[in-house]
Amino acid sequence: MQRAKAVRSSLQRLGVFSHHRSFSALPNYARNDDLQEQVLVEGRAKSRAAILNRPSHLNALTMPMVARLKRLYESWEENSDLGFVLMKGLAAILNSLKGSGRAFCSGADVVALNQLLNEGKVEECKKFFQTLYKFVYLLGTYVKPNVAIMNGITMGGGAGISIPAMFRVVTDKTHVKCPNWIICH
Repeated sequence: MQRAKAVRSSLQRLGVFSHHRSFSALPNYARNDDLQEQVLVEGRAKSRAAILNRPSHLNALTMPMVARLKRLYESWEENSDLGFVLMKGLAAILNSLKGSGRAFCSGADVVALNQLLNEGKVEECKKFFQTLYKFVYLLGTYVKPNVAIMNGITMGGGAGISIPAMFRVVTDKTHVKCPNWIICH
């Protein structure tokens, strides 16, 4: 672990991580810039579903996504007409319709967070994690029945936002990994 930190530190000093690099298969102009589209809402008479919608990024969590999820879940908890809420990734829909889509949520968008750190925007990174942990706490103390459909890759923060759910549904395509737990030990 010490060696990995030393290598990363050396690479940062050399400027290897000084530029933003996109890992998306989509061209820059085709990216999903509409922040409302990153979390879709599906409504029924007595239920609501939050659908993570960044499949080209394995539904990696961004600040706008986490903030929207938190606001949605807070409003749904206050709505006495709703009986339960559901969270799923676009993969759950795509797999059942077309056989594509690979992730429920791969965790935090570490590429974007790394870019913020390289730009010296430490406070924005702190705000992301504060909002994320407040949302996880909200899920862990949620009064209404809530379901997380963990279809596909579920890593780090993706596990963090699904494990506190009252009910968790896994499929034969679910892969739960929490590399951050290894880092902490």
